[in-house]
Amino acid sequence: MSFEHVPVMLSQVLEALNPKPGEAIVDCTVGGAGHSVHIASRIGPDGMLIGIDRDPAALRSASDRLSDAPCRVRLVRGNFADLRDILAQLEQEHGSRISPNGFLFDFGVSSPQLDEAERGFTYREDAPLDMRMDPNLAVTAADIVNTAGARELARIIRDYGEERWASRIARFIVDRRSKAGPITTTGQLVSVILAAVPAAARREGPHPARRTFQALRIAVNDELTAVRRGLEAAVQLAAPGGRIVALSYHSLEDRIVKEVFRQGMNPCTCDPSAPACVCGRRPTLVRGSLRATTPTAEEVEANPRARSAKLRAAIRVLDIQEDE
Repeated sequence: MSFEHVPVMLSQVLEALNPKPGEAIVDCTVGGAGHSVHIASRIGPDGMLIGIDRDPAALRSASDRLSDAPCRVRLVRGNFADLRDILAQLEQEHGSRISPNGFLFDFGVSSPQLDEAERGFTYREDAPLDMRMDPNLAVTAADIVNTAGARELARIIRDYGEERWASRIARFIVDRRSKAGPITTTGQLVSVILAAVPAAARREGPHPARRTFQALRIAVNDELTAVRRGLEAAVQLAAPGGRIVALSYHSLEDRIVKEVFRQGMNPCTCDPSAPACVCGRRPTLVRGSLRATTPTAEEVEANPRARSAKLRAAIRVLDIQEDE
């Protein structure tokens, strides 16, 4: 499988990230290096590109594509939730401090992962019910589907998939596995979902299985926890003036991005009616733009998977306090 694919909102990402010669940039979701090859050309021989991904297939593809990059490249297998530890380890290896000038997060599942049916991410082909971004994870989607009770399944599907029929789908899953044994393939799960969702609802909107598959994928990979931890670490680790750019693909991710950026821009805990701030908490971020940037109509037509993307950016303040 090749991880080479069209990077989403490339021109907007590069404008917000604004990589300059000699800078250190961290691509926290390097994938097939679709964004990184362009970042590398801008930071040049004195710059450093750090690429992180939890999928070994993605790192192999990124390594090939960045083999002749005009900058220093360090690729790391890991979860961006552990960004602090990853950078600390790199600093130990290099013997010097790394103060990144930019962080890029491209959340969600990648196109190549969807296209490789045997990974179990897609509801469009029958395959083992897996959904692990990191093959070393212990729990698969099949494990959750076949062990969780109806209430827990409904919570996962409702909270992570924003699915209105979550309780009904969960009941159908539990009933199906009690009568016919474990649900082990994506095709079997799709059949259960189609049976659970009323016919009128199936005729509207996206594929009836889309939200349930999203929910299970998020649960398997603990994606929302990673989004928050990774962003919060980037806010604290960025150099003065460093840029943090996040691409999200559904409201759950985007909500966390907004929360983390708002907290960085307005951390004050004082009563709003107080005449002056006494908590002493100072902003760590300034906003890069007032509204989320979305793909152009031309990009969505050329790359339909970009249709739900939202880009938000923030900048680390210049006067960072020493005690941070």
